[in-house]
Parts: sequence; structure tokens; C-alpha cells
Amino acid sequence: MKTLLNAEQIHATIEKLFNNIVANVSPESNLAVIGIRSRGEILANRLTRKLEERLGYKIPCGTLDITLYRDDLHAPRSGAQPTVRTTEIEFDVNDKFILLVDDVLHTGRSVRAAMDALTDLGRPRAVRLAVLVDRGERELPIRADYVGLRVEADANELVKVHLVEEDDVDQVIIEHADDV
Repeated sequence: MKTLLNAEQIHATIEKLFNNIVANVSPESNLAVIGIRSRGEILANRLTRKLEERLGYKIPCGTLDITLYRDDLHAPRSGAQPTVRTTEIEFDVNDKFILLVDDVLHTGRSVRAAMDALTDLGRPRAVRLAVLVDRGERELPIRADYVGLRVEADANELVKVHLVEEDDVDQVIIEHADDV
């Protein structure tokens, strides 16, 4: 296991994301933030609080569960059944500037699933993607608009984000898949 970011570095990385987002979002943008379950949801909440403080108004924030939209839902796995949780978006996404937030961008499949789920809810004016970590190795032509950290990871390595709200610690680590 190798630590990529500790708690202090995660805080600084989120601050970097926040500053890049604020520089590109006008107060008239009709902004809403949506996090992809589960770590993207936590990051979305953190970013929303900072955005509200800076911009001075309430910003709608929601959570998107993409389980049923994944194209690997029926792929052979270790026998584990996927856990379907709720999507919690209590605002109209139509004509909103959506900031979609996830923890790690890898193949692009989670983001594609999120886009499918989002368009089932309505037609946003624009969607921008913010990720804490971009580890490359895309299978789909998807890129993040806002990236906290870019990292090179081998195919047999996993990038894991741990956040205090869910894991009692803020850290980003790389583990070899065989060690998990």
C-alpha cells in the first residue's frame, strides 16, 4: 500500500478543485452539484458547502446512484450482488449547470452510467465533471473538467479514496489488486 494523499493533502486538493470551479462558474449559471455514490457524494457535499460560502447563496446538491446503469452489472464477479441505493436529487435538473462529482476517474464507465442516469431525470443545460483523482486508462472518451490529482497506476493497482465521513480517515491510497 502506498499513500498518495493524506488528510492535509486531500484538503489542499479539494481547495484546488474548488478554486478551479469558482473561476469558471458565474453566479448566474444556475449551478447544482451532484455526487456519484458513495465517495463522490461526500466530495459533492464538501464542495457545495465551500461554493455556498463563497458565492453567498444556496446551491442544490444531490446524490446519484448509478448501480442499475452500469454496463458491468451482469459481468462475472466474485458472486457479490450489487447494492442498489437511492438517488436523492430533490430539485429539477432541467436547464441546470450540473457539477457532477466523483472520487476516482478510471475507465470512464461510472461517468457514462451517471450521464445515463442524469438524462433520465431531465435535460441539464451543461454538465461538468470534477474528480479528486484521475488515474487514466480510459476505455471511453470521457475526461474530467476539474481534476485534483493525476496519477499513473498500473492495471493491477487500485486507487482507493477514504473519507472521514465514511471511513474515519481522509486518505488516498494505491493497493495492488492481489493484496486486497
